[in-house]
Amino acid sequence: MASEWRNTTLGEIIELKRGYDLTTKDRRPGPYPVISSSGISGYHAEAKVKAPGVVTGRYGTIGQVFYITEDFWPHNTALYVRDFKGNDPRFISYFLQTLNFLAYSDKAAVPGVNRNHLHMATVRVPNLSEQRAIAHILGALDDKIELNRQMNQTLEAIARALFKSWFVDFDPVRAKAAGEQPPGLAPHIADLFPDELVESELGEIPKGWEVKYLGDLMSLDKGVSYKGAFLTTEGTPMINLGCFLGRGRFLEKSIKYYSGEYRQRHVVHAGDLVLANTDITQKREVLGSPALIPPSQDAEEMIFTHHVFAARFHQEETAWKLFMYMLLLQDKFRDRATGFATGTTVLALPRDAVLGLEFIAPPLKLVLKFESVARQLIEKQWSNTVESRTLAVLRDTLLPKLISGELRVPDAERIVGRCV
Repeated sequence: MASEWRNTTLGEIIELKRGYDLTTKDRRPGPYPVISSSGISGYHAEAKVKAPGVVTGRYGTIGQVFYITEDFWPHNTALYVRDFKGNDPRFISYFLQTLNFLAYSDKAAVPGVNRNHLHMATVRVPNLSEQRAIAHILGALDDKIELNRQMNQTLEAIARALFKSWFVDFDPVRAKAAGEQPPGLAPHIADLFPDELVESELGEIPKGWEVKYLGDLMSLDKGVSYKGAFLTTEGTPMINLGCFLGRGRFLEKSIKYYSGEYRQRHVVHAGDLVLANTDITQKREVLGSPALIPPSQDAEEMIFTHHVFAARFHQEETAWKLFMYMLLLQDKFRDRATGFATGTTVLALPRDAVLGLEFIAPPLKLVLKFESVARQLIEKQWSNTVESRTLAVLRDTLLPKLISGELRVPDAERIVGRCV
């Protein structure tokens, strides 16, 4: 209860310590995460701190707090809790998220958190049993969010493995050519594959399949060339380069909002296929990266910027959308995208470099079968993402109320119990 809480200083409940120097040349391959001010920045052969641990930024990215469940190396850009002084580590991770770290930063050209100032901060904390109860409630939400993330990775891996087996390695065709039943395939699906490979300009391909160009099935629209003056906190959701993380990953929280004018060709919807046509780095990880737009919590209609292409399929070719998404994730296209990149500081991908990609096109019946299987996997991913979004909002609502004592544990347990 709130009456059981006590006033003290942060330095009385934990001891913060600066992380350890680790240059790039000193890093050795290993299993231990290196935690910097923005989270995991790599891995190393040695750990400095036993789990569980709590890390926050010292300079660079300030205010993020990370709860670490494995032995780790805290980087010198971060502070870590060296001594929890008998308090619950996971509670401490949530508690620190309620602090305004910028209020304890040095007045320097590059502000950084001063741990001595932090230690003097006046705080109010509950007893250990209350700490554990609060950590359990908030942790249950975070655990479910993490479980959904892991499940989505598995679902994505299944879809990609299926595509590679059917349309890159031709496993069912090779099995039938050897007089065997394709493993794991129902007879009515196996019947959709031929039992022979023939020569083509792309090498051996299944008999009856064709060599086509992407441009035979789709076109590409370029997004709106926007003005910063029309960026708002509301308005029309706008997909931009920051939404692309590479390898099909889409960062929904990077969506911007736009109040300026745009045309119908700049409109996209959930489920549409988009890809980045620009990369502001030389790593070329984002350039040409495809993504399927997830369901939006804000609006059915979205727009996209000039740094993005949207794939437009002819009406009779819409069944190819998921096939094309998987095709654009293959190394063959990745190599083509990086090879066709133009520019020095900012890389650009010409439209023709995408539409001119040759690929091996299976019969439509097989494409439809793949689409039906892949869509189930992707829609489950989207369902998990929507659930995680809801759970994160609930967590962020409960966190300050639980940490301050405004909301009692039994009341929070009833709320969370209906969601997980």
